[in-house]
Amino acid sequence: MSTLNGLGNGRNSTRSSKATVFAAALMLTAAMGVTAGKGALLGAPCAQAQNFGQRTIVGKVVDDTETPTGGATVFLKNLKTKNVKSFTSQPDGAFRFAQVGMVDDYEVWAERGKQKSNVRTISSFDSRKEVQFDLKLK
Repeated sequence: MSTLNGLGNGRNSTRSSKATVFAAALMLTAAMGVTAGKGALLGAPCAQAQNFGQRTIVGKVVDDTETPTGGATVFLKNLKTKNVKSFTSQPDGAFRFAQVGMVDDYEVWAERGKQKSNVRTISSFDSRKEVQFDLKLK
């Protein structure tokens, strides 16, 4: 019978030792729950990368009677950089902001004349690729 330190006799002891070490490594890996792509052999599982992609923010601007309102200015403010983008709502009240980063928090609101909607917040913890809501002018 061969041993792990290679003190066995003959050519088969080296092969048997390697096979024994390999089998032990496989059993340990299976016991740890490590699978390919989630960690190294005999190592702790590696952290999986978060999705730092882009999202789209869409919705409609409506008045107090729920009628779609075109021509309103919709604002998108990045709370980290303080950058503000704007979009003029379509005749059917629709607005759309594409390629919005998912790692920052945002505020969205609409204004038309003296009317203004409540401010909606979009969190970086929100994993949705498309965020949809209505903005009601008051």
